[in-house]
Amino acid sequence: MKKTILLLLNLAAINAVMAQKITTEGLVAPTAQKKPYPMTIHGHTRIDDYYWLNNRENQEVINYLNAENSYTERAMSPIAQKQEGLFEEMKARIKEKDESVPYKDGSYFYYTKFELGGEYPVYCRKYKTLDALEEVMLDGNAMAKGKSYFQIGGFEISDNEDIIAYSEDTISRRNYTLKFKNLKTGYVYPESIENTEGGSYAWAADNKTFFYVIRDQQTLLGNKVYRHVLGTDEKSDVLVFEEKNNQYYMGIGRMKSKKYIAIFSEQNGISTEYQLIKASQPNETPKTFLKRKNGLEYYLEHYENKFFVRTNFNNSPNYQLMEVAESLGGNPKNWKTKIAHRADVFFEGIEVFKNHLVIQERKEGLIHLKIIDQKTNKEHFLDFGEPTYDAYIGTNLEFDTQILRFGYNSMTTPNSTYDYNMIEKTKILKKQQEILGGFDKKNYKTERIYAISRDGIKVPISIVYHKDTKLDGTSPLLQYAYGSYGSSMDASFSSSRLSLLNRGFVYAICHIRGGQEMGRQWYEDGKMFKKVNTFNDFVDCSRTLINLKYAAKDKLFAMGGSAGGLLMGAIINQAPELYKGVVAAVPFVDVITTMLDESIPLTTGEFEEWGNPKNKASYDYMLSYSPYDNVQKQKYPNLLVTTGLHDSQVQYWEPAKWVAKLRDLKKDDNVLLMHTDMTSGHGGASGRFSALKNTALMYSFILDISDKLN
Repeated sequence: MKKTILLLLNLAAINAVMAQKITTEGLVAPTAQKKPYPMTIHGHTRIDDYYWLNNRENQEVINYLNAENSYTERAMSPIAQKQEGLFEEMKARIKEKDESVPYKDGSYFYYTKFELGGEYPVYCRKYKTLDALEEVMLDGNAMAKGKSYFQIGGFEISDNEDIIAYSEDTISRRNYTLKFKNLKTGYVYPESIENTEGGSYAWAADNKTFFYVIRDQQTLLGNKVYRHVLGTDEKSDVLVFEEKNNQYYMGIGRMKSKKYIAIFSEQNGISTEYQLIKASQPNETPKTFLKRKNGLEYYLEHYENKFFVRTNFNNSPNYQLMEVAESLGGNPKNWKTKIAHRADVFFEGIEVFKNHLVIQERKEGLIHLKIIDQKTNKEHFLDFGEPTYDAYIGTNLEFDTQILRFGYNSMTTPNSTYDYNMIEKTKILKKQQEILGGFDKKNYKTERIYAISRDGIKVPISIVYHKDTKLDGTSPLLQYAYGSYGSSMDASFSSSRLSLLNRGFVYAICHIRGGQEMGRQWYEDGKMFKKVNTFNDFVDCSRTLINLKYAAKDKLFAMGGSAGGLLMGAIINQAPELYKGVVAAVPFVDVITTMLDESIPLTTGEFEEWGNPKNKASYDYMLSYSPYDNVQKQKYPNLLVTTGLHDSQVQYWEPAKWVAKLRDLKKDDNVLLMHTDMTSGHGGASGRFSALKNTALMYSFILDISDKLN
């Protein structure tokens, strides 16, 4: 009750300062100096006036970024109280002292907890029973002291359960330093291996041999697997495998059966390849399961004396499940069909148990979990009972069990962890995210509708709103999407989003092409030479939301990040009149310049997503939509752009150049603000509460623009 009263008082305090607005009156916007830089290819020359911003070591660049930050701070100073109030409001919904549902692995139950006021997770375990004494493995709060950024990149436990291998990033470039700790004695081993791929590690069965991936510091792609022996000098580590094709992403892990260590290489959407090492023979040379081939993708899971193979082999774009005897290896001639390809069902993944297979698949944009009895081949589905939702297979490290751990949430249901008995067909709710401050899911409604894109394709939209919000064409709406890399944006819950819904906003997730919500073809139709479908879908969803009166025509807002920031840049060039305000987070907006520069991290691995502009056809097509290249002398919506100085995914200079060019060319008096986090990277601040400050910044911007219209 006390929390509820405080939250209501806080809400009243925020509403009391609504008369104060973002303003740039009397402020002089930063001006980036123009230094024309010609770039010629295919007989075409582009002049980039702001190319010089591509140098974070240049003090002039830092001065410009600081000037933009100062301008944003001063422009938003009239609503600083509102922004801080939103932060406190969102923070007040979070149960500060909390812990995850324990999962069993070997002799221990593992879980993560947060302490009162703690920004970072504490990783713990208990021996055999949950009543046992708690062992703290890693205390993120203690480890983060004195650091402006901190992130634990995951951990792996040795087979004898004595040694933890863990990694940490203190810069936010996703270069993780690998360390080892004896959990029995607390001894931290002297070796410290830098520039590893966080979470991409594997122990051998001997409790002393460890495999890890090193990142190339130019491309920031993991490209080398090394073998380390605990207690030895890391300089003597042995190179086990090198990925020489810089268009491939690579990782390593131990299979659930524990028998194999798998080195996995993938060219996104094109091909995959596995190298296998028996965990009991860590010094053996990795063996290729099936050599890579353009157009062939496969994903392995070991089970008893065979492999399950999820693959697009033999014209199966939505994937099928094959099985093959372990002794017969990767020759497709030996594969037998376990689950055939289905044109209307996208097969996302499997979880293997001793007596059951769990299939995660997607039909008509919704996730389904199918349980198959491996002895009888009888199957059944879990029932989720809502029109739009997010469900997923959870952490299931035990092999000989009839219990499936899965997660579920929707736009009105907080994240929930269930244990499902696959024989008895019963489920137990182990935990549901507790939302403080009087949250009641009955106060919110969720729907799923379709928009018809301009080429006749039905695009799903997931919608949530407060039950008291009017759907008569007068309400503000925030529209979100991503639409790249085959990443599906499911209808998930957000406690922070309640701050918008409680103020009369409708929130819509548009499942546009470029994701895989509607199957593999949905992705293929939103990449490469079909990328413009992604942008058209979003704009056509906007018009549908207005026409169906979910959104007021003058109160439509849009938000997207990273490749979703590319989406924001494209839609405000295409249809700026539709949007009152747009938030573009860490936006990928300078498509051609980045994709032409193979020295920029991750560029080469992206050729199969966007194209290689060294090919004229790709260059011309990318030039037609690249947001930076298509900024025009026209009116643009109110715009907030965020970035991080140490961003390894989308370099800070892309949004910085974009904002500079917009300032020079736009023909309106709308607000244009940019905020650069000078201490973080692509994911923003690392602490659980620090990250909320960025959300509060974005939401206060949107709410302020909306309030001006009332």
